[in-house]
Amino acid sequence: MIRNYLESVELKKTKLTGGLLAEKNELVRERVIPYQWQALNDELPDTEPSHAIENFKIAAGRSEGEFQGMVFQDSDVAKWLEAAAYQLTVNPDPELEKRADQVIDLIGEAQQEDGYLNTYFIVKEPEMKWKNLAECHELYCAGHLIEAAVAYYQATGKDKFLKIMQKNADLIDSKFGTGENQIKGYPGHQEIELALIKLYKVTGEKRYRDLAKYFIDQRGKEPFYFEKEWEERGKVNHWPDFKQNTEREYYQAQAPVREQEAAVGHAVRALYMYSGMADAARETGDQTLIDACKRLWKNTTQKQMYITGGTGSSVHGESFTFDYDLPNDTAYTETCAAVALVFFAQRMLHLEKKGEYADVMERALYNGALSGMSEDGKRFFYVNPLEVKPEIAEKRHDHRHIKTLRQKWFGCACCPPNLARLLTSIGSYIYSQNEEELYLNLYSNSQTEVEFNGQQVEIVQKTDYPWNEKIEIELKAEKEVEFTLALRIPGWCKKAALQVNGKNINIPEHLEAGYLRLKRSWQNDKISLILKMPAEKVYANPEVKEDTAKAAIQRGPLVYALEEKDNGNNLAAIYLNDQTELRPEFEEKLLGGVTTIKAQASKIDESVWTGELYSTEKPKMKEIEIKAVPYYSWNNRGRGEMTVWLKSN
Repeated sequence: MIRNYLESVELKKTKLTGGLLAEKNELVRERVIPYQWQALNDELPDTEPSHAIENFKIAAGRSEGEFQGMVFQDSDVAKWLEAAAYQLTVNPDPELEKRADQVIDLIGEAQQEDGYLNTYFIVKEPEMKWKNLAECHELYCAGHLIEAAVAYYQATGKDKFLKIMQKNADLIDSKFGTGENQIKGYPGHQEIELALIKLYKVTGEKRYRDLAKYFIDQRGKEPFYFEKEWEERGKVNHWPDFKQNTEREYYQAQAPVREQEAAVGHAVRALYMYSGMADAARETGDQTLIDACKRLWKNTTQKQMYITGGTGSSVHGESFTFDYDLPNDTAYTETCAAVALVFFAQRMLHLEKKGEYADVMERALYNGALSGMSEDGKRFFYVNPLEVKPEIAEKRHDHRHIKTLRQKWFGCACCPPNLARLLTSIGSYIYSQNEEELYLNLYSNSQTEVEFNGQQVEIVQKTDYPWNEKIEIELKAEKEVEFTLALRIPGWCKKAALQVNGKNINIPEHLEAGYLRLKRSWQNDKISLILKMPAEKVYANPEVKEDTAKAAIQRGPLVYALEEKDNGNNLAAIYLNDQTELRPEFEEKLLGGVTTIKAQASKIDESVWTGELYSTEKPKMKEIEIKAVPYYSWNNRGRGEMTVWLKSN
């Protein structure tokens, strides 16, 4: 690894002490992890059974029966374990640890002698191991289990799970490669690439890093591997209606990764792959991979990302489509894709110290990811549209993927545990460092400890961000120690102010690539940072036809939405006037405590419409007051219309 790259400050060193992120972290710890444990054990009434734990019991010989659920059902258990591990890292919990140990014992019993571990193929189709990489997620499940094992080892120091997954990784390493008797394939659903890099970093075994790089390098080569394996198994598909075996873009296999110019295909797979590419580039110094990551980042975030940080606009293939194709009412924008964009953004930030990466990380976190979970932690969105009219979503076939209420669980339940593992590990996204620099990427009530030149430095943040624009930072050390402190000035912030120990600092003199860099000796210092966050209208690129002549409302990192609950129905008839003043107001008793935005607007007056379907008479307008809530908080007060973009005049 190149020395100048950034690393996350270890999760165990960072404590969340209050504010929105801490509240969501606590919600996951207290409610979501127990709730998801119930889901995995089929204990939730009126929901589709998961059978995930039972599949492991059958594979281990503890139970009898048939495999049930999706072919990738093991990954739900893995993500639950990973979320539990992150919580154990910062919140010791003997009962949770005991439960996790029991699951790990079960996984160990299910593992076969040679290291193979996948309950679907152990129980249901043992003769089909490694013969359908395109559809059947063997490597994907292995990747999630590896990530969980690394997290659990780092949390507890116990290595049983780590050894189980090393044995599995060693088997995979022996099976895949360019050798004479090795499989020349790669994952249908990327994930193992970034997991193997984590395994390499915790064990020091270079073969894991090299295997990750092999999977990355092999993708897109001729002949197209998935077509070859499809023919070899008699052109039979696991999914009867699955047609993507010959659609290379779906798998990001249309060209070798270093030649790819745009984000294509399944959005989550793509963003996991880009994250793995960034990891491999970081660990090997491969500039060609870095260059490819930068191109793909630019296309993803500048031409194919929603204002919420959501990606993947099409329900068909859960995929990217083409530049500026960002429909609001049919947006797929899977919660997992927002989570994956957070992963990719952090890795790009660690490769190249630019605020734009942290800006997108923050946007995707606060909007596209948080929207995937209800206020009580017991309801979830898989799909996160930017406009909903319930009658359309419920009656039109092309909108059937849009849900009008969050769901208790899913048959394909990848998103809830994915969001849980992100929110339990959120402390590792706040601070980054190398030997000479400390970067503050996210502002949140927190404290951490870092080391420079053998000297321990405590960092304490006090803020009510994102509701309040003031951030107070204290640095405490026994002796003076020199390093660069880099404070992010978000791209949305047009005016900021900074004081160090009561002295005003000229921000432009120290601003570099979105970070305010202060190099000096620190000991006992107090910093006050003001990030002005007026509510503002935001406009889309004219190429985005769905948002032409429309505006959205944003305050700080939060995108806002109008709900029928506050504004009545037919939200499409509302016009936001250009000169309208947007008035923020914190409402402590609403939606757990949020800042709402109120404003004067115009709405077509339906009461004077003559009743005809069409008329030559121009509609009359009436003045109304609108109220917008943070997008992530919508749909916590029942079924109703919602929109992010409003007509603007």
